Amino acid sequence: MTYSFRDMPLDRAIEAQARLGIGFAELDHGHVERELKLGRDAAGRRKLRAWRLSPAAEAEYKAIREKFRRAGVPLWGLIYTVRDDFTEPEIERGFELARALGVGVVTGSSTVSVIPRVAPFAEKHRMPYGVHGHSNVTDPNEFATPESFAKALAVSPWIRANLDVGHFFAAGYDPVQWIRQNHTRISNIDLCDRKKNQGPQVPWGEGDTPLRDVLLLMKREGYSFPATIQYEYKGEADSLTEVKRCFDYCKRVLAV
Repeated sequence: MTYSFRDMPLDRAIEAQARLGIGFAELDHGHVERELKLGRDAAGRRKLRAWRLSPAAEAEYKAIREKFRRAGVPLWGLIYTVRDDFTEPEIERGFELARALGVGVVTGSSTVSVIPRVAPFAEKHRMPYGVHGHSNVTDPNEFATPESFAKALAVSPWIRANLDVGHFFAAGYDPVQWIRQNHTRISNIDLCDRKKNQGPQVPWGEGDTPLRDVLLLMKREGYSFPATIQYEYKGEADSLTEVKRCFDYCKRVLAV
């Protein structure tokens, strides 16, 4: 995901993915919108909402699609986080921008309460929306527990789970078991390594998250959904070096 290269402008992030030989990319809409530099105050947020719905946004996503094509990095999905304050046109715009980008899946760190509003647009555009989870088990409106995911998946077959295995494990749950039981409803999984009991993110292989077991399960069962590298720990080097470190970890595990 381009989110892993959030310390770089998008053009450099695309170059970094090409340099590393990343097999596919998931574009983070935040990466695009930050570069507009509209500000974070109320006026900036209004301008951002207007830009999302404008022809300029669709043109920008088509231009980004071409940049990835020229770099030789296939695009897979769009991260478009829908929150409760989104209007219906803003919600649908995520699916329209995904079409402009040339991808067929949208994911996002959305809330439980907004998913019934997202589902009709996922159904209309026949495009899955994967809900991304974190580890905040104290807020029932955030995706963290198996129950919160189950509630979303019950809304529509076009709602899927974008399971973050590190956050899910840190919250006290077994990602391997959950993936086995729900693999037909997963859009993709995000990989990161955390210590147990809400512990911090750490370099891959140094935490308690069963990353190796997750990767080998995917290989053994031949699951078709992808796994994305989510670099968030405090690395000692730049994001290019640290994402390579994560990518190399995956390749070592899958080489067995």
